[in-house]
Amino acid sequence: MSSDPATEHTGSVSCPIVRHRRGVSKAVTDHVVEEFPVALVFNGISHAVMMATPLDLESFAVGFALTEGIVERTADIYDLEVLMYPDSAEVQLTIAQPAFLQLKDKRRSLAGRTGCGVCGIESIELLDLQPQKIARREGMSDVSPSAIEAAASELPDRQILMRETGGIHAAAWCKPDGSIVEVFEDVGRHNALDKLIGGLALRREDMQDGFVFLSSRASYELVRKTARMNIALLATISAPTSLAIDLAQRAGMRLLSFCREDGFVEYTANESSSPVRQAASMETVRTDAA
Repeated sequence: MSSDPATEHTGSVSCPIVRHRRGVSKAVTDHVVEEFPVALVFNGISHAVMMATPLDLESFAVGFALTEGIVERTADIYDLEVLMYPDSAEVQLTIAQPAFLQLKDKRRSLAGRTGCGVCGIESIELLDLQPQKIARREGMSDVSPSAIEAAASELPDRQILMRETGGIHAAAWCKPDGSIVEVFEDVGRHNALDKLIGGLALRREDMQDGFVFLSSRASYELVRKTARMNIALLATISAPTSLAIDLAQRAGMRLLSFCREDGFVEYTANESSSPVRQAASMETVRTDAA
């Protein structure tokens, strides 16, 4: 696996601004997060172009291939090359032939179809919202409130680009006691998660011996990606969506949101139930979550 270091990126760029505060205007230099088109190419065929922060692209590509089900394991990726250009990037992956044939079949099955955004049987199937049950490992169901609070307390100090730009998401890998092992940042929350998964896979980290903590809301694609990797617990700073809760319950995943230093909300404590539709009959949880 290799990369082209010709164009270096730090994840942020300098930008001249005029700050207006309390009636005073001042010209200063600020830092904003980089947003960059990144093409993911499998065996010479472009599969997707993602808007991402141009850091850790090797981990991003590996994580994307795993969480999207393009490959089942890292060993199915034979080679990877990152090509950086002045205003874009391309990641070229060589994957095992069976995985590539399956990817080609999937692309053919989608050709000519249109999506109207209305939930029908075909739409649900195409979204892959029927995950296999997670094979639970000892300890994940017993992760304590203090572990979640510890992770929530530590994460801000590990968000380097967030402190610099104020506009980027983070995905952290935490041990069962809440200690943070690794953090990846990206302008897209799903990209940050893919970078985290890819980084863990490249390091051959046991992904059943810990949990994911995200600085974002919990949407269905984040739950689906996490479930695909057989990770039994997902914690987020902000709110979940109803589809995220549904999917977590189908997978048998613990889903915790509104995670703070003083508590959290567990949405899958009773896995046999679905999100309550009559909002007037349940207590509403509100915070200042971003």
